[in-house]
Amino acid sequence: MAANDTIADMLTRIRNANLARHQTTQVPATKMTRSIAKVLREEGFIADFEEAGEGVTRNLVISLKYKGKNRQPLINTLKRVSKPGLRVYSNKKELPRVLGGIGIAIISTSSGIMTDREARRQNLGGEVLCYVW
Repeated sequence: MAANDTIADMLTRIRNANLARHQTTQVPATKMTRSIAKVLREEGFIADFEEAGEGVTRNLVISLKYKGKNRQPLINTLKRVSKPGLRVYSNKKELPRVLGGIGIAIISTSSGIMTDREARRQNLGGEVLCYVW
């Protein structure tokens, strides 16, 4: 199924899998979804991801993380900020802080996809893709 907004599709699939307490979820593999999954893994929100499938039907299999005996999801909220109909950009001085630094904002910069902290460290601004906490 073709999705116009692959980032929103990815975030929704992760959100739904978390609510259903699934161990893994699949999202269509693109450069953007790979980069976002890499940032989520580096920040400790997901356990790991790997590519499965061949040719056009490549998918990322994302392993989710839970905490405690009740298996509470590590990701409480995934919020899409910049949408295809309304792009949201931020310069290096106005990069958002999510929950006072507890969460992360994923930013698309000229140097690739990174967190708001990394963009601040490199003095870069860019498109604010989503918030995660």
